[in-house]
Amino acid sequence: MLQRVREARVDVDGQTVGAIGPGLLVLVCAEPADTPQHAVRLVDKVLKLRIFGDEAGKMNRSVQDVAGGLLIVSQFTLAADTSSGNRPSFTGAAPAELGRQLYEAVLAEARQRHTPAGQVQAGVFGADMAVSLVNAGPVTIPLRIT
Repeated sequence: MLQRVREARVDVDGQTVGAIGPGLLVLVCAEPADTPQHAVRLVDKVLKLRIFGDEAGKMNRSVQDVAGGLLIVSQFTLAADTSSGNRPSFTGAAPAELGRQLYEAVLAEARQRHTPAGQVQAGVFGADMAVSLVNAGPVTIPLRIT
């Protein structure tokens, strides 16, 4: 899932570990069948998705076109199954070690491909994080890479 933001940050234990100005907050959830190739395709989609306004106000520009930041945060709760009962099940999320590997693959790919340097910030995998954002639009888009 991604959100177009005016600014966003993630804090762990009261310390800011990642922050961006205008750009995208990318919430990443790995599922058991995901592979490193999914990470490459996800980053490709995030970098090319045209959801920033052009001169006419139409969504025609990508985060790269506007030199926006990326704040990438792991969020296994996106795999929640709420189809029965009132307590969500997270069995659809990848096991922790696979989730970590895939999250790190997304980060590495984004850091390699998105410029300028320093425009890719991150949360801390598995940490209790406080994510703050000012949504721009608001524009929130679910992404599913298959």
